[in-house]
Amino acid sequence: ISTTHRVLVSDPLSVAGLTPLRSADNVEVDLRTDLSPAELVEAISAYDALIVRSGTQVTAEVIEAAARLRVIARAGVGVDNIDIKAATQAGIIVVNAPTGNTVAAAEHTIAMLMAVARNIPQADADVRSGSWQRGRFTGVEVRDKVLGSIGLGRVAQEVARRAIGLGMTVIAYDPYVAEEYADQRGVRLVSFDEVITQADFLTLHVPLSAENRHMIGAAEFARMKPTARLLNVARGGIVHEQALVHAVNSGQIAAAAIDVFEQEPLPADSPLRDCDQIILTPHLGASTFEAQEQVAEDVALQVLDILNDRPARYAVNAPIMPPKAMEFQIPYIELAERMGRLINQLGAHGVNQLEITAHGALAGYDLAYVKAAAIKGLLADAVQVRINLVNAELLAQRRGITVIERKQVQHEMRHETMLTISVSGSNRSSGTSSASSRSASGQDRWVVRGALLQGIPHIVAIDDIWVDFPARGHLLVSPHDDRPGIIGRVGTVLGQADINISFMHVGRHAPRTGAIMVIGTDEPVPTDLLEELEASENIHWLKTVSL
Repeated sequence: ISTTHRVLVSDPLSVAGLTPLRSADNVEVDLRTDLSPAELVEAISAYDALIVRSGTQVTAEVIEAAARLRVIARAGVGVDNIDIKAATQAGIIVVNAPTGNTVAAAEHTIAMLMAVARNIPQADADVRSGSWQRGRFTGVEVRDKVLGSIGLGRVAQEVARRAIGLGMTVIAYDPYVAEEYADQRGVRLVSFDEVITQADFLTLHVPLSAENRHMIGAAEFARMKPTARLLNVARGGIVHEQALVHAVNSGQIAAAAIDVFEQEPLPADSPLRDCDQIILTPHLGASTFEAQEQVAEDVALQVLDILNDRPARYAVNAPIMPPKAMEFQIPYIELAERMGRLINQLGAHGVNQLEITAHGALAGYDLAYVKAAAIKGLLADAVQVRINLVNAELLAQRRGITVIERKQVQHEMRHETMLTISVSGSNRSSGTSSASSRSASGQDRWVVRGALLQGIPHIVAIDDIWVDFPARGHLLVSPHDDRPGIIGRVGTVLGQADINISFMHVGRHAPRTGAIMVIGTDEPVPTDLLEELEASENIHWLKTVSL
């Protein structure tokens, strides 16, 4: 059945960048950039995806009203306008575009650096007013000056590369970067205090967080050189704005250039507006035609991936998977979810432990997505809330399920690369009430093994019996005693009921011992037929499964 996905774009975005979404057959894009917060809350329930820039505030109230929402996409880097915690709890993936505007932000930082070094905006305004005061706007050269960067992420690295080209010495404070990594980029790592006190130009490249809010305030300005100049093209709120105005007016620092603010648009009464030595631009860091098209395209492609049940490249609230790892793992992610669904439908209830083991080549990868997919499959029919790769582990934890991950690079199983999922619980339920009386009681364990055969997910073992069948469609699963006539009897009953069999696979320990039969059917087997088949001698129980 074809499903149309509705996507709401609530901030102005490049139309060309949205082409991947607009050209998709199953996607409807609505551009509504004039919604008030209340109107967004009212409208969001009709959409599967929301794309924003920095203008829309995606609050917990918006997320609570988003009954269908699967993804929130930020066309840019910062996601402080999105309630990540609420989105995660709701199982909504949040993605951003961390690379699309990197060059634009770096170039704007360099533009601000040159502007504040040479007083360009002030000189321009003076000439336009009819004046000609050359001596008033004498600037400083950036050659041989020290550029200090707080943060050494993507944008900071591009800024550093350009600053080195201008003949500057670059130092940086970033506790998450190795010294060798910085050295390779021509940057010397220093302490926070050193970058504050040694910089002739101090540029900020960190996200806004509780830890980073007002990280540059009165105490920091007091330790800076009186000739120093501050640049902020990162996020508003990192700099204490009142303290900045005081620092510039009092001569603690020489000047500043600010592109981002605590409140945007900048209020008319902001003291920043009254300080001539502070250059102000209206959040232009990513405002190039090239960057706007690129970030829009980046998030459009990720939205398409998520709506089509594929991992996103830059998920903020889910593990990030490198492209090569993603290509290898995608079929195993699908396999893990199907294995979890099989275990759930076979009757694994009261689960308190889930153990996932990767064998062979799969063991060489981070299993975060595979693990989350298995949890999603196991719990999808057992919980009332939406569950996906974002909140799967959170929901498992809330249900008291301990998740264990194991890896076996070398093993002696039948398949070189394989996935084993086992669950333990206090109540193994099997089949109808009559079958339940024959099943094991108390603490019990299900074990399912899966592998890829010609790229198709297969179940290759249930419990300790090897049995190979594709993990899809309608299945009839039956452990039984291996005796003559059982397979024929089941086939006859299904045939008399006009139920077509697509395949049948049987596994057993040895002749006339424990065996398991898996039958693929074109439609689900009705309950009355299950009861009839279960009454047959030597059949332990039957379960219908839909994958």
